Amino acid sequence: MSVSKVPNNDYCDYRSPLSTRYASKEMRYNFSDQNKFSTWRKLWIYLAKAEMELGLAIKPEQIIEMEAHVDDIDFNAAAKEEKATRHDVMAHVHVFGEQCPLAAPIIHLGATSCYVGDNTDLLILRQGFDILLPKLAGVIQRLAKFAYENRNLPTLGFTHLQPAQLTTVGKRATLWLQDLLMDERAIRRARNDLKFRGVKGTTGTQASFLQLFNGDAKKVKQLDALVTKMAGFEKHYTVTGQTYSRKVDIECLNVLSSLGATVHKICTDIRLLANMKEIEEPFESTQIGSSAMPYKRNPMRSERCCSVARHLMVLVNNTLHTAATQWMERTLDDSANRRLVLAEAYLSADSVLMTLENITEGLVVYPKVIARHVAQELPFMSAENIIMAMVKAGGDRQICHEKIRVLSQEAGAQVKQHGLDNDLVDRIRKDPYFASILSQLDILLDPSTFVGRAPEQVVEFLEEEVYPVLKNYKGFETEKVELNI
Repeated sequence: MSVSKVPNNDYCDYRSPLSTRYASKEMRYNFSDQNKFSTWRKLWIYLAKAEMELGLAIKPEQIIEMEAHVDDIDFNAAAKEEKATRHDVMAHVHVFGEQCPLAAPIIHLGATSCYVGDNTDLLILRQGFDILLPKLAGVIQRLAKFAYENRNLPTLGFTHLQPAQLTTVGKRATLWLQDLLMDERAIRRARNDLKFRGVKGTTGTQASFLQLFNGDAKKVKQLDALVTKMAGFEKHYTVTGQTYSRKVDIECLNVLSSLGATVHKICTDIRLLANMKEIEEPFESTQIGSSAMPYKRNPMRSERCCSVARHLMVLVNNTLHTAATQWMERTLDDSANRRLVLAEAYLSADSVLMTLENITEGLVVYPKVIARHVAQELPFMSAENIIMAMVKAGGDRQICHEKIRVLSQEAGAQVKQHGLDNDLVDRIRKDPYFASILSQLDILLDPSTFVGRAPEQVVEFLEEEVYPVLKNYKGFETEKVELNI
């Protein structure tokens, strides 16, 4: 179809699935043009206020005029201006100045483009973390509840994806939780490590501000501190080039990409368990699993998480390349890349956390299926217990070991060659050699005796590591009480 024949409606432009299908409204707003450019205006106001406080010829009515127009941005006028000037910051300076004729002469006074650009990015990155952290806490809270409720439920452990020593459903969930706690710590740390760029001028030397204040270096330092405080930051970077170091972007996306790896691992485990019909993610009453196979209950939420998480995991590579290629005090080849990668990382992280919240809210466990799988493997795992019981009853360990070995191979052939159930226990019951321990056999084969300290480990982990973290988030403080631990 030629361009001229394309229908003229809102659906004829490309729209990112992250903004139309996956990410939350609050995260979409955080990276919106409205938030970005109104933040630019707030930063111009902070600068003017601080310069006025330090003695420059700026009048209160100029500040009042700017404050009256923070949010009413004429985007069409700005686009027209940018098309003519090829400069986004100057386009918005002109449009803002037309709305604020009194303040027009002092808007952007002494500043460079990165004063609004970089400082806004830092505010948006920090706010992005503030949106993500409570959602991550929500996932942790739901999984903590799940782990506690299933702390005693024996299940097959797997190493090399082969059945191994038993664990419990709750204990496996603590492994997921442990990774999420590491992500929470890393994200919180990255959030708190963010500083403000402040007012540094064209190459970071503050030369333009030193000129404004007639060489008064003390006032220039005060200006930096005042604007930083107005923007809600405690600290600013002491040195910058024209931009803040792009290593900061690496630190932010490192923790988000790491979160992506955690989510991918958790949801892969859920998908594997769903294949075994041991655990299912929530499935709505009207949900369709397959267009061709009506009986299917696909783990589509977990699959979506894995899909978006893979995208998230690789985005940090862009920030690494950008930081590595910033020549001298800055080069503009970071700009287009950062417009894409920063937003997509936060929107992707937001998406997988919201989906994982939904999954962990309604995970369904099928104990009877789990018990059947355990029963297929437990007889082999119980061989050592049976040997020890026979030795205590007066038997010879080597003779008993050989008996168990032969019976195990016979039972294994039944399973692997004929597709039948594991009948090792029946073979032991029928062999006169084991008559002295038959009364103990049910106890020796009790799955709960094969899980070690898994139930206690779950409770200890929740008490010592999970609940102290949840106390930092409003609404999760009472979780320990609710679980009666």
